[in-house]
Amino acid sequence: MGNREDLLAGAKRCLIERGWARTTVRDIASAAGVSHAAIGYHFGSKDALLTHALVEAVDELSDEIARRTPSDEPEQRWQALIDSFTTHRALWVAQLEAAVQAERSPEVREHLTRGQREGREGLGGSIPLALLTGLMMQWLLDPDHAPTGADVIKQLRSLATQL
Repeated sequence: MGNREDLLAGAKRCLIERGWARTTVRDIASAAGVSHAAIGYHFGSKDALLTHALVEAVDELSDEIARRTPSDEPEQRWQALIDSFTTHRALWVAQLEAAVQAERSPEVREHLTRGQREGREGLGGSIPLALLTGLMMQWLLDPDHAPTGADVIKQLRSLATQL
């Protein structure tokens, strides 16, 4: 791997281990085994690097979930996403931290907006993305009372009959 790839791998590791808010330039450079200057050279800033790393990590998770679940089984697809809130909790928390950073960083906002557009395409629209975000919050804050994949589909079908 080159410095760019090492930086992305190091930034992903830092996002998981330290979270967005607690990750420093020094942490990333150390995890990647490169100099601090390499971050500026390859990405322009720590925030740009962290955003690239986050988008890449979420894409990898999406690919993993897609490989594990049949496309014709909605309950299984939603359950696999829900399971990832536990198995990849640190990644989901980092995504929330990044969303907060986007309020004050046009650069972070731009990258996350692009990632959201891709997420809409992958999930089939804005409503499933909104549902995913709401489920994530429920599972991160109150997993004992959050819905399962089967619950999601059952309630969606119930809502559809009311329209």
